[in-house]
Amino acid sequence: MSAVLIVARGVFKDSIRDRVAYNLVFFAILLMASSYLLAQLTAGQDVKIIKDLGLAAASLMGVLIAVFIGIGLVAKEVERRSIYSLLSKPITRSQFILGKYLGLVFTLVVNLAVMAIAYYIVLACLDWLTPESAKKAWEAAALDPMLLKAFALISVELMLVTALALFFSTFSSTFLSASLTLAVYIIGHFSDDLRSLESFGASPVVSTVGRWLYYALPNLAPLNVTEAVVHGHQVSLQHMLLASGSIGLYVAVLLVASTLIFERRDFK
Repeated sequence: MSAVLIVARGVFKDSIRDRVAYNLVFFAILLMASSYLLAQLTAGQDVKIIKDLGLAAASLMGVLIAVFIGIGLVAKEVERRSIYSLLSKPITRSQFILGKYLGLVFTLVVNLAVMAIAYYIVLACLDWLTPESAKKAWEAAALDPMLLKAFALISVELMLVTALALFFSTFSSTFLSASLTLAVYIIGHFSDDLRSLESFGASPVVSTVGRWLYYALPNLAPLNVTEAVVHGHQVSLQHMLLASGSIGLYVAVLLVASTLIFERRDFK
């Protein structure tokens, strides 16, 4: 376990120093702040716009960080040929894969926490500047703690994206790994539509392929609770546990598959 933590710490240090992560987090924070100015143009809808755009920015930037850093976790070690010195030390390939994964996940959680703090600062400014009479029209308070549930599920989504990026990077090129990861992420958000392609007039072949993809790929729709929390609707703990549990199983399968592929890979 100590070897896994050492690898994870190294990934965290490298990722924190990576300008890509800083730039994306800064862009997300800037987008959250600019949403406040945009909201001023829509009377009565300002809090909804800020909440919606803020959560969307945090999710999108988190996914980009997971993809562009995740696909390089293995590829960079191979390109630098540092993989030889790493594997010559008392560390197994499974520990290497798990350490890389945990290190990036921790990096993403830290970045997401920074974005969440910035998000609530923007909402606090809105709450402070809005008259009490106008607040009565809001469906939920600006600093609604329910928004944290959305951030929690975003973190679960990012754990899956990281596992996908790591899995594809064990056997494919950097460009292909990024493309496949983003493709699975996008399809996962439209997973429910794949099952009902036949009702949209699709051919039997397309409908069959859609059903196969529905069962083979992760369903990310339950993780998207942005609309619910923005409008002040309740998101039950049971829903969060079920959605997180199913994604957790998928992550476990991806990590096992990544380890098996990496174990068989010849670096000579």
